[in-house]
Amino acid sequence: MSTVSEKQVAEKLLQVQAVKLSPAQPFTWASGWKSPIYCDNRKLLSYPYVRDYIKSELCNTVFETFPDAAVIAGVATAGIPHGTLVADQLKLPFIYVRSKPKEHGMGNQIEGVLQPGQQVVVVEDLISTGKSSLEAVQAIRAAGGEVIGMVSIFNYGFDVAVKAFEAAGVPFKSLSNYNAMIALAEEKGIVSADEISTLQAWRTAPDQWGK
Repeated sequence: MSTVSEKQVAEKLLQVQAVKLSPAQPFTWASGWKSPIYCDNRKLLSYPYVRDYIKSELCNTVFETFPDAAVIAGVATAGIPHGTLVADQLKLPFIYVRSKPKEHGMGNQIEGVLQPGQQVVVVEDLISTGKSSLEAVQAIRAAGGEVIGMVSIFNYGFDVAVKAFEAAGVPFKSLSNYNAMIALAEEKGIVSADEISTLQAWRTAPDQWGK
């Protein structure tokens, strides 16, 4: 069951077209997967009131779930603006993590100041397989930070991600998720009953879907 706030966030994502559902004409992800859904949370940044709402929800989640957070980390690139907004609101230090170390200058993978032993909450815009999110976690741990959790705007809810986060010992919370989005789309008549079963089938085996 999705909560009221998960549906409200899903509604905001649909409203600004940060999420698009197209079961009949699937999108192709960078990984080569065919997908009936596309999520681009960068769009939220262009709508001040929705951006403010998402910022508040992220801050509340960090405050309630990970009250010991001493540093907020954003994952490059889409997690950086949202993480910055959260750190600013909560008056916490901010760092960000590149996908790989910089090839010039200091060769940093982490930008900003992280003291060994500091408790870090990572902010992501989106969790799909969890691979890039957990690579950022590894970089923070390698630099001596203690990752106490991750907060994301949206989560596809793939089993592979749930298992990866469990194996890495990283608790995570997402403002909204695939199930809440699909329930809302059905409620609003955005997708038909046939399309709902297509959308559910994709979630179960995304790497095989559409082949």
